[in-house]
Amino acid sequence: MKTFFRVLFVVFSAGWLATLKAQPVNAPIFPLDEVKPGLKGEVWTVFQGTQVEPFTVEVAGVVRNALGPGKSMILCQLTDSRVQKMGAVAGMSGSPLYIDGKLVGALSYQIQRFETVRYAGFTPAADLVEVEAKVTSQPGFVSTHPPADNAPYKAMQPAFTLTGLSPAVAELFAPQFAALGVNSTALGGSLGSGSPSSFSSAPLQAGSAVAVALAIGDVTLAGTGTVSRIDGNHVTAFGHPLMSLGDVELPMCAAEIITILPSNLTSVKVANTGPIIGTIVQDRLSAISGMLGPGPAMIPVEVVVSPNSEHPRTLRFSVVRQSQLTPALVASGVAQAILGSNDAGLTGGFRLSSDVAFPAGQALATRTLYSGPQAFAQGVGEFTQRLTANLQNPYEKTFPDHVRFTIEPLEQNPTAVLDSFQLSRTSAHIGEKVDATLSWRDWQGEAHRNHVSFTVDASWVGKNLDVVLTSGRMLDDLSGRSRSIPVAQLRSFDAYLSAIRDDRRTDGLYLAVVEKSPIFTDQNSPTLEMPGSFERIARTADEARYQKSDALVPLWETHLLPGKLLPARISRSFQAVE
Repeated sequence: MKTFFRVLFVVFSAGWLATLKAQPVNAPIFPLDEVKPGLKGEVWTVFQGTQVEPFTVEVAGVVRNALGPGKSMILCQLTDSRVQKMGAVAGMSGSPLYIDGKLVGALSYQIQRFETVRYAGFTPAADLVEVEAKVTSQPGFVSTHPPADNAPYKAMQPAFTLTGLSPAVAELFAPQFAALGVNSTALGGSLGSGSPSSFSSAPLQAGSAVAVALAIGDVTLAGTGTVSRIDGNHVTAFGHPLMSLGDVELPMCAAEIITILPSNLTSVKVANTGPIIGTIVQDRLSAISGMLGPGPAMIPVEVVVSPNSEHPRTLRFSVVRQSQLTPALVASGVAQAILGSNDAGLTGGFRLSSDVAFPAGQALATRTLYSGPQAFAQGVGEFTQRLTANLQNPYEKTFPDHVRFTIEPLEQNPTAVLDSFQLSRTSAHIGEKVDATLSWRDWQGEAHRNHVSFTVDASWVGKNLDVVLTSGRMLDDLSGRSRSIPVAQLRSFDAYLSAIRDDRRTDGLYLAVVEKSPIFTDQNSPTLEMPGSFERIARTADEARYQKSDALVPLWETHLLPGKLLPARISRSFQAVE
């Protein structure tokens, strides 16, 4: 019996001591040239919760210049029985590899798929240090093109999790996020301000789980990986790029691992994203790197839904200040408020109001009608493009201070159908009135008729005139005021905002008397009958800014049927006579 308890004590003690195995601290760098096949090492990562623990690997060799000139990859067999079953796990990327107490590299690459024996690629430690010491340069966006599915190896993707969005909204935005390098397919969560915190107060260490957030709050998008190296307050992680953005300012967040979902294709860590603990400032080929401490400046977003019979609901979240990411992140939150809830009462239609506040008191407000959630879903790409045009600033280095959206249900569907449009005459003398009659039907098929008149002005005599009935957007295009304004035509951010504010309303119809004429445009401001000599001088000085085109110049216009959505483009020839 004593022998039995002695054996039991030894077995228990061995397991207990294994859990207390010390992780190297301030480990020196293991030179790449000394990495030889057969060397055995330990990789430290989090399997569950926040506790860091090791698993064993054996070096197979070094693949020289695998990632480009001077960028090699260390190939290791995953000899630990736990990891051999699941392979390299999305979310383990950045897990540090130690041999003889020295830092060899960071787990970062998946080797093929469906291997009979599991292997993984590691970024050499010297490349991690290179990113850590990277000198800040001009920020920019460098999109990456991942290797094809049949490539022998590819960078492990961070375990991106998208929380706060319904599956329908997440699916709607998946192509837009994927185009930016974000494949948010992993299961995960986030701890909001009202959630009980289960995060350990222990300091971050090599092997700890860490997340990089693109949006935080009621809508959270974050990629989870592993810390590779800590030098004071400086943190290097992932062992591969997040999105290859270069110089960045992204929130570094605490993370906890719920479990690992094993798969023969790609195993993944299920993680909760926690509070901000610092700022990531480098997103490079070999790693991401940043500093512990305060987080970066972000753009606060509010989306208020005002149901007819309930108190308003508000989504609050913040998004990163990155020109390619910001519009899609903001639009996803708006889509969640519209499409991802069943208590807003928006089936008939709704009004979407946006207010964007820029520094120095600059602001931009828009109002748009939609005939129902499906209309918004169909136009979400266009909506995101408009947000991109509004939020990106090609003239000054600035981002919005705040973005607010208000969603108001309409009492009835705004869709209508135009049956007929008639003019009382096709020619008239100076001072005479011309009557226009519109016959239309609303959503329920009820017939309506509108009458409007205009008086012939003396300045119209002798001009090539039409009377047009069309939408505000179409009249903008016909009159040379495209909503897609080339950057080169404007010279300041104020001019850009002014040009957007001058857009006509998107609801209802515009009745206009227009002249067919060539126009000369200076920063989106049209001028008629510019003398040829002035035109030649201006266009020679700056051809991008000054443009000449044929357009319809409104001489008189009025807005009809506000609050209705109906397509129309009708033109009638008209003549003004003395």
